[in-house]
Amino acid sequence: MRKFLLALTLMTLTASAQLGTKKALTLDAAKKIAAAAQVEARKNNWNVVISVVDDGANLVYLEKMDGTQIGSVEIAQMKARTAIKMKRPSKAFEDMIAGGRNAVLKLPDVLGVEGGLPLVVDGQFLGAIGVSGVTSAQDGQIAAAGVKALEGIK
Repeated sequence: MRKFLLALTLMTLTASAQLGTKKALTLDAAKKIAAAAQVEARKNNWNVVISVVDDGANLVYLEKMDGTQIGSVEIAQMKARTAIKMKRPSKAFEDMIAGGRNAVLKLPDVLGVEGGLPLVVDGQFLGAIGVSGVTSAQDGQIAAAGVKALEGIK
């Protein structure tokens, strides 16, 4: 009887368990996002690194425009990782620091500099874009152009 009840319980739990539906960032989508960001950068004659990461903060696509300093390769990735790990723009942390919340500087894997934006579709965080190479505000402007391209990809 005990084995029967255990089996019945397991069958009931298994029957009612469901997996969620999750959108995922594809390489093709990442390339389109980066291409839109690059158009904004080129329009302004800005050389930058554009990084796109998935929802696990893993690099999906990276592009270093000619003439961009090599330090921006890591910075662009850090901005993107900050945006997805913390589910907010990296500028939010820049603003906190500017407002005197210096404790933010001790957060692990967080770069409090504008230029990282989450990629969100239907309330689901798919990843993030990070840009580095010009001023923080300009990096943010370029990243925003990449995010805008996501609207047409769905």
